[in-house]
Amino acid sequence: MIRVYYRQIDAHTTVEEIQKITRELLSGIVERENVSLEDKIPLKVHFGEKGNHTYIKSENYQGIIEYLNSRNIDACYIETSVLYGGQRHCKALLLKTAAEHGFTQLPLVVADGERGEAFTEVDINRKNFITCKIGSGFLEYRQVIVLSHFKGHTLAGFGGAIKQLSMGHASKGGKLAMHMGIKPRIVNRKCKKCKLCMQACNENAITIDEKRSFIDHKKCVGCGACLSACTFKAVTRMTLKGIYNALHLRRFRERLVEYAYAAQLGKHNIYFNFAMNITKGCDCEPKKMNTIMDDIGIFVSMDPVAVDQACYDFVKERGKTFRGKEQLLYAEKVGLGSRQYELVRM
Repeated sequence: MIRVYYRQIDAHTTVEEIQKITRELLSGIVERENVSLEDKIPLKVHFGEKGNHTYIKSENYQGIIEYLNSRNIDACYIETSVLYGGQRHCKALLLKTAAEHGFTQLPLVVADGERGEAFTEVDINRKNFITCKIGSGFLEYRQVIVLSHFKGHTLAGFGGAIKQLSMGHASKGGKLAMHMGIKPRIVNRKCKKCKLCMQACNENAITIDEKRSFIDHKKCVGCGACLSACTFKAVTRMTLKGIYNALHLRRFRERLVEYAYAAQLGKHNIYFNFAMNITKGCDCEPKKMNTIMDDIGIFVSMDPVAVDQACYDFVKERGKTFRGKEQLLYAEKVGLGSRQYELVRM
């Protein structure tokens, strides 16, 4: 049975205590699971959107960083740009937000390039996707320490290790495929013919002339670089089909899981879930949110499904139930991991 290691925390747990706990958890799982650590290991994190206050702060990861340093492991932070607007939708703004939020202890790798154009198609041959667009930077590593904030999420129901694997590893085009299953188009009445989108497109799929501006969907690979490049919001992902797909929650959660499956193929990752600052919404929301329950603890496992299931169960025991259980059921079905776990208190 899969083991999930756990340490309880509460509102009185200090940052220094969390640093000690995470170091001991990482050391413990490496020893007990006989984990072989790579020479280079990125830490997959979420920097929090500008205006959000409940994301997991960088100082909480210091114990993990110190452990890796003690083993002479070359560590870095790694992240991908987001699909929507805001302060993380391209590399320059992502770096700026990371610095403003204190993620300066390590170098930062933006895995999907300047505007989300750097991706690799990973073959999975599953129900919703034959291939998945994963940020190319992740393919350089055989092991990732996935650091996830366990909390609610409007579409996924909850976010943890599975979501951090899927949305966090997908390129901009992969996020577009998960959310809406469509390719972008140009709204001509908004287009200023500046041709920034054309310059960002690596597939020569965009035509802008005196008559109209359009994207050739036969050439378009759905990378989403044009979405980031357009400063006039003339490039859009909004269609009736896209809105329907986004709101079809069961299918969205399946697509989420399939991208998580693609992200971890061939890797021996370690998964940390921080069940603290638990909110209804995601750290992507650019606003201050209230927590919905007390802090629970920090969990670590070699299995992303088991660690999410453990957190889901703890939340339920405390009287709250997140939507999105389908992602756990489907994740086990496709072979991402196991919902059966043994909780080991450290």
